[in-house]
Amino acid sequence: MLLQGRTVVVSGVGAGLGQRVAAAVVRDGGNAVLGARTEAVLAKAAEAIDPEGGRTAWQAADITDEAQCHALAALAVERFGAIDAVVNVAAMDAHFGGLEDADFATWQQVIDVNLLGGLRMTRACLPALKRRGGGSVVLIGTQSAVAAPTQVRQAAYAASKGALTSAMYSLARELGPHRIRVNTVLPGWMWGPPVQAYVQYTAHIESVPEEEVLARLTERMALPELATDGDVAEAVVFLASDRARAITGQSLLVNAGELMR
Repeated sequence: MLLQGRTVVVSGVGAGLGQRVAAAVVRDGGNAVLGARTEAVLAKAAEAIDPEGGRTAWQAADITDEAQCHALAALAVERFGAIDAVVNVAAMDAHFGGLEDADFATWQQVIDVNLLGGLRMTRACLPALKRRGGGSVVLIGTQSAVAAPTQVRQAAYAASKGALTSAMYSLARELGPHRIRVNTVLPGWMWGPPVQAYVQYTAHIESVPEEEVLARLTERMALPELATDGDVAEAVVFLASDRARAITGQSLLVNAGELMR
């Protein structure tokens, strides 16, 4: 098991990628400490992942609030004694548009969550990671940060996640002497609740079958199907584990080969 006895803090645990990451952590022998803004969502996720409750802990945490980030990190140490990795999944990705119609007040909110929120949560976990003698930080970015999709405009989301990826390089240098690795996973079109909703909505407004909308996305891939949120979670678990002990400052596309770099 890749994470046997390890404790991983996961921010942004909802019905999609965050829950998949937390479930993969527990499956691979680790303890998962779940954070999100809504207690009911966290309780439901923890029950699904770990019905007996011995391998998970959770606490409502808004990553725009530094005190709440520190409280989530403290919960991990209190419950399991240490932090070995932190995975920043939490994101604000529902704002659409480009530059001409930009509401920069909303852009600031997106940046506060996607860039500064990830950095706050990481900083809150640093004392415990250092005491452990090292560990892993995994940031969730987006393929949109390096290649804008033609189907939707999410300039604010792409810019904020691009900034997070840029910050990763500095963090990898800064934290490397403490044996703390920092990497980013860049999902493309990822089959899970958000993309399912996009396919359903597009099919409805265009009055076409959902299969037709999905086929438009899939035809862009080298592999004949979209990556899933479960596939992205597998990449996260790898980077959080000692199997990736010599990997830092890297961005890993998980996108079924839509974009190759």
